[in-house]
Amino acid sequence: MKKSFLLTILSIGIYTCSISQSIHDQRTPVNHINLEGYIDERLESSVQNRILAQDVDRLINAFDPNKRTETHMWQSEFWGKWFTSAVLAYKYKPSDELFKTLEKAVYGLMEQQTADGYIGNYAADKRLQQWDVWGRKYCLLGLLSFYEIKPDNKVLQAAEKLAQNLMDDLQKADGILVTKGNYRGMAASSVLEPICKLYVVTKNKKYLEFAETIVKQWSRPDGPQLIEKSKVNVAERFEKPSSWYSWEQGQKAYEMMSCYEGLLELYRITGNPTYKEAVINTWDNIKATEINIAGSGASTEMWFGGKALQADPVHHYQEVCVTVTWIKLCLQLFRLTGENKYAEEAEYAYYNALLGSLSKDGAQWAKYTPLNGQRLPGSEQCGMGLNCCEASGPRALFLMPFYAVTQDNNAVQINYFIPGAYDVQIGKQKAQLIIQTDYPKSSTVSIGLKSNKPIDVPIEIRIPSWSEESKIAFNNVKVEDDIEPNTYYQINKKWKGSDVINLELDLNPRILKTGDQVQSLAIMRGPIVLSRDAMFAENIPVSAVLTPVINKNNRIELVETENPNSWMSFKAKFIPESYSETGSAPVELQLCDYSSAGNMKPLTYFQTWFPQLINKSK
Repeated sequence: MKKSFLLTILSIGIYTCSISQSIHDQRTPVNHINLEGYIDERLESSVQNRILAQDVDRLINAFDPNKRTETHMWQSEFWGKWFTSAVLAYKYKPSDELFKTLEKAVYGLMEQQTADGYIGNYAADKRLQQWDVWGRKYCLLGLLSFYEIKPDNKVLQAAEKLAQNLMDDLQKADGILVTKGNYRGMAASSVLEPICKLYVVTKNKKYLEFAETIVKQWSRPDGPQLIEKSKVNVAERFEKPSSWYSWEQGQKAYEMMSCYEGLLELYRITGNPTYKEAVINTWDNIKATEINIAGSGASTEMWFGGKALQADPVHHYQEVCVTVTWIKLCLQLFRLTGENKYAEEAEYAYYNALLGSLSKDGAQWAKYTPLNGQRLPGSEQCGMGLNCCEASGPRALFLMPFYAVTQDNNAVQINYFIPGAYDVQIGKQKAQLIIQTDYPKSSTVSIGLKSNKPIDVPIEIRIPSWSEESKIAFNNVKVEDDIEPNTYYQINKKWKGSDVINLELDLNPRILKTGDQVQSLAIMRGPIVLSRDAMFAENIPVSAVLTPVINKNNRIELVETENPNSWMSFKAKFIPESYSETGSAPVELQLCDYSSAGNMKPLTYFQTWFPQLINKSK
């Protein structure tokens, strides 16, 4: 009966596939970019000090057939996380050294594959348990990512053998994937993403049938119910488990979003609107209940209703793996829909939570990053010489810049103002879009389009929701239209090589508030969260109660300064609470961008949320 259940589900999958349609993305990321400035520096340091510094042999040796004794650990994820990061780094800036490293890693992994197709490190009687399928997922993602840059049929065959082995192992068991592994089957069933990708490459319907099977099993009473509960708060979908890190835990943030990434891939294949609706419902809920001002969330790796609690001390806040997967999910939805809200949330997370987790030299990732406190490097896991976040962080670091400029059939979109050159193709004509700026440090952006001959293409520029008074000029002639926030402004011109768009965004600082009985304030400038840091060695400690001085326009005034220890630094006036009857005079204090705060050596304490006095007289 157990096996017949799987076969019945497979037959349903065949039927739904036959009536499905293909969905095309609204945005296509550019393939070739050549960045400049601060982001390029961060990417370069990550390539040299994290990607290329990795001991590849150590990652491969985890799969040695003679050492397959694992029962519960997750060594098998590290190769795939690091490898997919390295492929993105290669796409960003190809080099012989990096390509040879990738070849060594992929062919070295394939040598560990057994005759039945298995790539993993679990003991034979422990297959499918704990993190085994999760590890197979990352191996499959890695193999497919290499196939994108070098279509070697041997690599594709290894991926197909790995997928078939998983299906065979399930058939030998009970056919139910969601009861395997951890977190109500979310870890194991997140293999949905590479299974869908494998179908797209091979067009072999057995992979699509398997993908549909996985999604239908989510609806079992013991499954994660990711579609049925898509309108339920992500922190409240299941009762609190007796053991926090256990199979019954249904709030695991990273694994949940990974499943929804796979569901979007399945939506692209089938066109089933239920899939898209479930992802959008969940994204909206995560944004409304979990994501903080730095663009991430989760405590001890679980959703917990954290948006309302972000000014409080939170245990193990903002795991990098959560930040990475949130960015990836945002970009998935942005690519699919073209909606600004997804692009904007990815930007908040990238410039704050993600860059704030990355050490200045690009070598380490802090596993958790508080909003108030101290950033500390993560500890080693599974005896692998690194942890999950160090392997995973570069996946988002190198991914988002490719979305700075996108295309559709009708226009070119500028989504992120990252300086550099972006190759675009308009019909049969190739061109290069040039962005010059040091945004988000400054408010001005210059945009040009280079081509061998005049080119007729609309340019659409994303206007962030926080930019209340934006200005655009074409060849120094001001555009008289109202530039609405949270929209795309389109310029329809026949471009010549000398044409330039000048954009000026509104970076006026804004004050955010949270809390009811106890209120806290935070300061943002554009997409950047600002913080105080003890590294500035000021007389007033970072823990002091401070009230920002507000001008007649109801804003805090910032004066830009230079500091070698931070990306951005400003001075602003605050009134420190002296608890005296007459109060204190304003003092000028230093602020820096959140990603720099606490990121120097020696590590210092920093503060992002400023608690306010409880004053019932006001």
